[in-house]
Amino acid sequence: MGQRTISKEVSIQGIGLHTGKTVRLIFKPAPANGGIVFRRVDLYNKPELRPSAEAVGDLVRCTTISSGDVQIHTVEHVLSALNGLRIDNIFIEIDAEEPPALDGSAKYYTNLLCEAEPIGLDVERKIFKLHTPISVTEGNRSLIALPYDGFKITCTSADDRGIYTQHLSLDMTPENYMSDIAPARTFAVYEDIEPLLQCGKIQGASLDSAILIKGDQILSKEPLRFTDEFVRHKMLDIVGDMALLGVDLRCHIIAVRPGHALNVQLAKKIWEQYRNGTQTAVHRTEFKTSIIKNTDFDIVKVLNTLPHRYPFILIDRVIAFIDDDSLRAVKNVTINEPYFVGHYPGHPVMPGVLQIEAMAQAAGILMLRRYQYEQRLAYFMSCDRVKFRKPVIPGDQLEIFVKIVKYRGDKIGVASAECKVEGQIVSSAELVFSVIKAP
Repeated sequence: MGQRTISKEVSIQGIGLHTGKTVRLIFKPAPANGGIVFRRVDLYNKPELRPSAEAVGDLVRCTTISSGDVQIHTVEHVLSALNGLRIDNIFIEIDAEEPPALDGSAKYYTNLLCEAEPIGLDVERKIFKLHTPISVTEGNRSLIALPYDGFKITCTSADDRGIYTQHLSLDMTPENYMSDIAPARTFAVYEDIEPLLQCGKIQGASLDSAILIKGDQILSKEPLRFTDEFVRHKMLDIVGDMALLGVDLRCHIIAVRPGHALNVQLAKKIWEQYRNGTQTAVHRTEFKTSIIKNTDFDIVKVLNTLPHRYPFILIDRVIAFIDDDSLRAVKNVTINEPYFVGHYPGHPVMPGVLQIEAMAQAAGILMLRRYQYEQRLAYFMSCDRVKFRKPVIPGDQLEIFVKIVKYRGDKIGVASAECKVEGQIVSSAELVFSVIKAP
């Protein structure tokens, strides 16, 4: 099955469940491999956030994603609708820190996405079939993921008194999701309301956006949509939280009293299995292609391509162009580097910012290669998801792997990059570039 996006822009407005703020949300088409991207259009420079298991923050009665100081709360219903309908690529613009709660389900979002006319793209979806079972447990709550040729959820939901114990098992096809899961509304127990209000939650909640359980009574603006609506909403949340993986997940999830915190724990463990398998495959590919596509892109060509000069040229050679959008380069780290005089005397360590600069220069070569290296400059604009894992010292050879993951028109490029020493990752980052005509 190919990746999917939408054909046209659609929007909706409502009140945020926890913030109580009026917010407008806009779905916009995105290109293949663009992924799901949130834009905070109410903030300067319209910062973008990408849902991932590593970007998760607050998990009290919602799933929050963050990047630096920028956050978006309660993304689970939007992500659930996208994952349930198998939409891989989309821009989501919002003018506040939380999507509208609407009726507390994903029904309005799925209807809106259908109105936007989902379309297929000529690029295959990223599929991950679970290899080995994974489980997470917290008290009397647990989730288990088992290998399965499809995406299935078996869920048991129960309140602390055991009055509303419900159970359902369902294969999550787009058709089943729309009819059986998306309309299920969120719910709360009456005794939980005051503590949640005191910690700043549910400021926009009402019976229009949630079902309230008070003793043996169910308070709702309309009758229950399903006799087992509570367990269906728990499954809706699982579908949304698994969207943090960014892949078409194939497994059978068995959940007992799930919640966002436990869902994200499971997603992180699944992500580790996916990442380890992917890295192994990538290493094999790089080994083969570096032999097949070895280049003579030496320091002379590097200097002819980049405007940098001593002491700021941080690429010694491009070893291989793996394909049109990825390369492998090296930087030989010697004690003669001028920064070792002060960083640090007696214990020389390559500054992390210079590792980022080395990755940026390698990505710049890739970007300029698209323009045949003529009359262009690649300006490094920003970096995100930066991680430093091990120190780099004199005598190390820094292996730099860069891949352009997205182009925005013909002027902006986004690259993922990592540095390795002796096969071990020492740093990684996501980089954004602007390409302009050279003065």
